[in-house]
Amino acid sequence: MSDYYSIPRNSNWNYGGQNFRLSRSKMELFLQCPRCFYLDNKLGIKRPAGFPFTLNSAVDTLLKKEFDYYREKGEPHPIMIKYNVPAVPFKHKDMGLWRDALKGGVEYLHSLTKFKICGAPDDIWVKEDGELIVVDYKSTSKEEEIKELDKEWQIGYKRQMEIYQYLLRKNGFKVSDTGYFVYANGKTDVPNFNNKLEFETNLVTYTGNDSWIENTIYKIYECLNSKVVPCASDTCDECLYEKVKNTVKK
Repeated sequence: MSDYYSIPRNSNWNYGGQNFRLSRSKMELFLQCPRCFYLDNKLGIKRPAGFPFTLNSAVDTLLKKEFDYYREKGEPHPIMIKYNVPAVPFKHKDMGLWRDALKGGVEYLHSLTKFKICGAPDDIWVKEDGELIVVDYKSTSKEEEIKELDKEWQIGYKRQMEIYQYLLRKNGFKVSDTGYFVYANGKTDVPNFNNKLEFETNLVTYTGNDSWIENTIYKIYECLNSKVVPCASDTCDECLYEKVKNTVKK
């Protein structure tokens, strides 16, 4: 069992505890399954952790280093020139904080619910007029070039970007609706490995709309303040597993 998985979680990290924060990933969990969200954040019974995507994390780290190089120079990254993005990597004293979820990310205290909402974008670019652009890094290995987010499961990627846009706006920044995904696609058509992975990187444009977020925050508030555990979802693998397991026991 993972060192990071314990039942129940320390109550300080549950709703009402001093360390509770409504993170981007928790909001996504609520949208996927209110029951799992409630068990996790109200009762401290979290879903079993999945396997870490360590190669994806390595790509993220290297991309951050690469864009930081151009951030320090105040120049556009070559991919920004290639796709005619009129911006440069944003240089700000809090970039290190904003991009690290463990340090807090971009935070906003919601006045009505008192939720401390947070999220950690991979990168932020800035136009000449000061408007910010939210950027997220993704890595995969597909035969075809990634040109758009057209799969049903990629709605989570879209919501992720919209939450980052929302948080930056709530911190007083002017933020473009247009965001970008830097997509690194691992090549499998090379003749051999030679102790390295080769990638083709392209830029995927997405126009965000954060109008759904406020209503979702209030729904989450109602959920967490209810004494009734939400019903199991027919589209949640964890709920379906519990249902089948209980059926077999009977």
